[in-house]
Amino acid sequence: MLLAPYACTTDQSRGRRIPEPDAPTRTPYQRDRDRIVHSTAFRRLVYKTQVFLNHEGDLFRTRLTHSLEVAQLGRSIARSLRLDEDLVEAIALAHDLGHTPFGHAGQDALNDCMQAFGGFEHNLQSLRVVDQLEERYPHYDGLNLTFETREGILKHCSETHARELEVQEPGGVGRRFLDHARPSLEAQLCNLADEIAYNAHDVDDGLRSGLITWEQLQAVPLFSRFLNIAVAEFPELARPQNQRRWIYDVIRRMLSAQVYDVIETSSAAIVVATPQCVDDVRRTAPLIRFSDSMRHDSSVLKRFLFQNLYRHPQVIQTTGQAKQVIADLFKAYMGVPSELPAAFTARTFNGLTVDTTKLARVVADYIAGMTDRFASREHERLTGQRLLA
Repeated sequence: MLLAPYACTTDQSRGRRIPEPDAPTRTPYQRDRDRIVHSTAFRRLVYKTQVFLNHEGDLFRTRLTHSLEVAQLGRSIARSLRLDEDLVEAIALAHDLGHTPFGHAGQDALNDCMQAFGGFEHNLQSLRVVDQLEERYPHYDGLNLTFETREGILKHCSETHARELEVQEPGGVGRRFLDHARPSLEAQLCNLADEIAYNAHDVDDGLRSGLITWEQLQAVPLFSRFLNIAVAEFPELARPQNQRRWIYDVIRRMLSAQVYDVIETSSAAIVVATPQCVDDVRRTAPLIRFSDSMRHDSSVLKRFLFQNLYRHPQVIQTTGQAKQVIADLFKAYMGVPSELPAAFTARTFNGLTVDTTKLARVVADYIAGMTDRFASREHERLTGQRLLA
């Protein structure tokens, strides 16, 4: 497929921090994707929470299945907009590599623990994973991904951390947060595909869990609209034995409507902005977006999920226990660093003494890399308590 002039083409890539010869059969973005898929951090995503903890059910989404869904949606939209699908896929598969166990509860708890040491941001941690923490190659740390993939992974960043990145890598991935510039269209697309994916699958998982109901969702325009269409077209779906088909059909329609809306709205925005290259994209307002009406409907759905699913008493109880696990683990490792694996302990020294700031970051790296079940087992080993089944 002939890419649009404003797409990220590999021949104009800003390259890797450590130069490498091109592969004979793969583009740089394909190599990025392959390195991500083969990474340890990617495999761990299968046992990391999206909303429901891993032990709560075999069919609920995990960070891994979520990332695959984002990649699928992203590639579909990218093809219609003539953007680089391989870059979109690489960003989508890597965007959650820095997430802690236990979903956003784990992230919030680890951020609280790290307040005296620079805080914790999962987007920044995802970049840290691919830049430093993966250990697969003999001559450098990390995966040595291209600038464009790394830029897409870092979709949010505080100004403080952006300045720190700028010192480490002048003009690098942190620069745009200081210049208030935009990332590539491929990165913008992954950000929106992420939102589309988690809204849809959280509805599915919420219904499957029984924490939200059909009756509640009928007050949500984005859901009720396609529910009515599905029932009108296939009345037999209303029978109890067909409920799962009903859910899938409504969610499929929701996803399709949002994808087509993004394609149509973004295409029109691109025509008006007339970017001729990636640098033009960086200087203009975001071009990958929903229409005003779809943005409104998506926001209503997000508010509904926050109030009725994410803040459900059962979810709150579990996330409270998960936060306690993270806080206890952090305290235990900070108090007795020898409980860390030797490879992590070695990174905490400043000369012959332990550097407390370094130790805190190493502890955060170790905890953030845990799966739900390993964190639970490690917590029980260190404290003698079992907070999560």
